[in-house]
Amino acid sequence: MAEAAAKSESVGTVVVAGAANLAIAVAKLVAGLISGSAAMLSEAAHSVADTTTEVLLYLALRRGARPADTRHPFGYGKESYVWAFLAALFTFVVGAGFAITHGVTTILVHEHTGHFRTSYIVLAVSFAIESVSLARAVRQVRRESRRWRATPNRYLRLTADTTVKAVFLEDTAALIGLLIAAAGVTLSHLTGDELYDGAASILIGVLLLVVAGILARSNISLLVGRAVSERVHRQIEHELAALAAVDRIDTLMTMVLGPEDILVAAKVDFRDDATGADIEAAADEAERRLTDRFPEVAYVFLDPTRSRRGSDGRRARTTQDEDQRPVDPGTAGGGPA
Repeated sequence: MAEAAAKSESVGTVVVAGAANLAIAVAKLVAGLISGSAAMLSEAAHSVADTTTEVLLYLALRRGARPADTRHPFGYGKESYVWAFLAALFTFVVGAGFAITHGVTTILVHEHTGHFRTSYIVLAVSFAIESVSLARAVRQVRRESRRWRATPNRYLRLTADTTVKAVFLEDTAALIGLLIAAAGVTLSHLTGDELYDGAASILIGVLLLVVAGILARSNISLLVGRAVSERVHRQIEHELAALAAVDRIDTLMTMVLGPEDILVAAKVDFRDDATGADIEAAADEAERRLTDRFPEVAYVFLDPTRSRRGSDGRRARTTQDEDQRPVDPGTAGGGPA
């Protein structure tokens, strides 16, 4: 139930953000064309990029949630990261590219038409609408971070639900962009120098570059196949090692398959006196324990194996040691793991 509610909330967050960005994009475009402000036109491009991003994120949620089939036995969770990566790429190329190019052009050749009042009104209304969208994203981030017993910052940094991260970062960037645009328009209005308006446009482009880069990096990491975080790795290992028939865990590997799916695979050294029935019972118990503690664990594979001997004659341990674990740890499904 918690997973279904989280998915539904993510869809709602994306839809609200998309509707807000579409309305704002139209208003900014009209204001930019009337005033001739580079910053306003860049903000219009920013909102168009955000609107397109929300459409792609909606596709990510829908297509990534399709059930597994014979051609894709582990489901379609990773497809959500493909669409989310395309969303980041669109923001990078269209939003940032237009803003920076138009800002440079404005500084070199453009003359402002002087209709500042329209820009001020649209900026104020846009700020109010974007604040509503961001407030919804913040509420979801706080709710999910409490569910995962993590700080909101840690949740955003480690979550595998990139749609929530994207909406939060884009809405935050939108508010910052509006403040930059307002500063540029105001300074150009007061001084009559278009340098400030053009510089504001360039800064908005740089802001979009930063957001697109963060989201692209996160999605690429998940597409490649990211492990759960060190904390959850230890907890999974502890649950498996606590099984009565298990002597030790030699190798434990995990992978985030999607926002709500985790794969767990382990080479397990069972006790020498464990029977086949004991091993079967332990495998069932392992799956029950892990899914009870981490509902996002969708697949559990245990491989009975003998522990290897180290150079000192003792059994060699091949679980992820501290120096072997990923620098950028993954997540347990939708939250930090």
